[in-house]
Amino acid sequence: MTTIDTGRTTGKLTLLDGTRLHYCTEGKPDGDWIVLSNSLATDLRLWDAEVLFLSKTMRVLRYDVRGHGQSDAAPGPYNFDQLCDDLVQLMDHLSIAKADVMGISLGGMTALGMGIKHPGRVRRILCCDARADAPDPYKAIWDNNIARLHAENLAALCEPTLERWFTGPYLADAANTSQLDKVRDMFNTTAPEGYEGVARCLQSLDLKGGLTNLKHPALFVTGANDLAAPVAVMQEMAELAVNGQFHAIEDAAHLSNLEQPEAFAKIITTFLANT
Repeated sequence: MTTIDTGRTTGKLTLLDGTRLHYCTEGKPDGDWIVLSNSLATDLRLWDAEVLFLSKTMRVLRYDVRGHGQSDAAPGPYNFDQLCDDLVQLMDHLSIAKADVMGISLGGMTALGMGIKHPGRVRRILCCDARADAPDPYKAIWDNNIARLHAENLAALCEPTLERWFTGPYLADAANTSQLDKVRDMFNTTAPEGYEGVARCLQSLDLKGGLTNLKHPALFVTGANDLAAPVAVMQEMAELAVNGQFHAIEDAAHLSNLEQPEAFAKIITTFLANT
């Protein structure tokens, strides 16, 4: 483990199955913990902007989901019980009894899974641009992507994916070039085995039935133009949860925190201040 002068600490935890999970902690030393979980084909850099404001009042834990970033790409397929157990082991390693859990897409599903499967370890849930089930058309997306991954390579999926992750105007604006290049780097440095392992995990998504038992304060957020986690889908999820709130972010698609960071930050900070 290496302690950095800024107070940021990074490390790698060897999980029970031998997979090494890369993580980073930073922020207020005595603050309440919040865990940030990344989406498919990104890594903990997805949360760079959020750390800037969350770390002022909270203790922040970011980590690379298995198969992503600097975490090991264990053989797949993965499942949500496994991804939640990875996070529980990481929290145990860091002596975190309970935390807020925020995630985008895959990370949002992991946050829901934590609330449903490990309710005592979660204080509040912030589920962003995610869904709770996997209908057949959704499953078919991953079959197609995996087939192309095998026929070509992961890089072949990058630009088509960005067209789903962001709106056309955002992609066309030269002011966003550096941000988009960072997203491309996160995508293209994802291990192919990690991508496929998580894609198969997404096909097994079956958390909707547990939402009615979710009693934590829960925030559901999605981009108004998100095709993967549409407004109607996430609004229904919020209605099923006992203490759910829903917000749609205008002029944003799947990675709403990157496309509309100010609107995203306002929704997040208001929820955390009032629950």
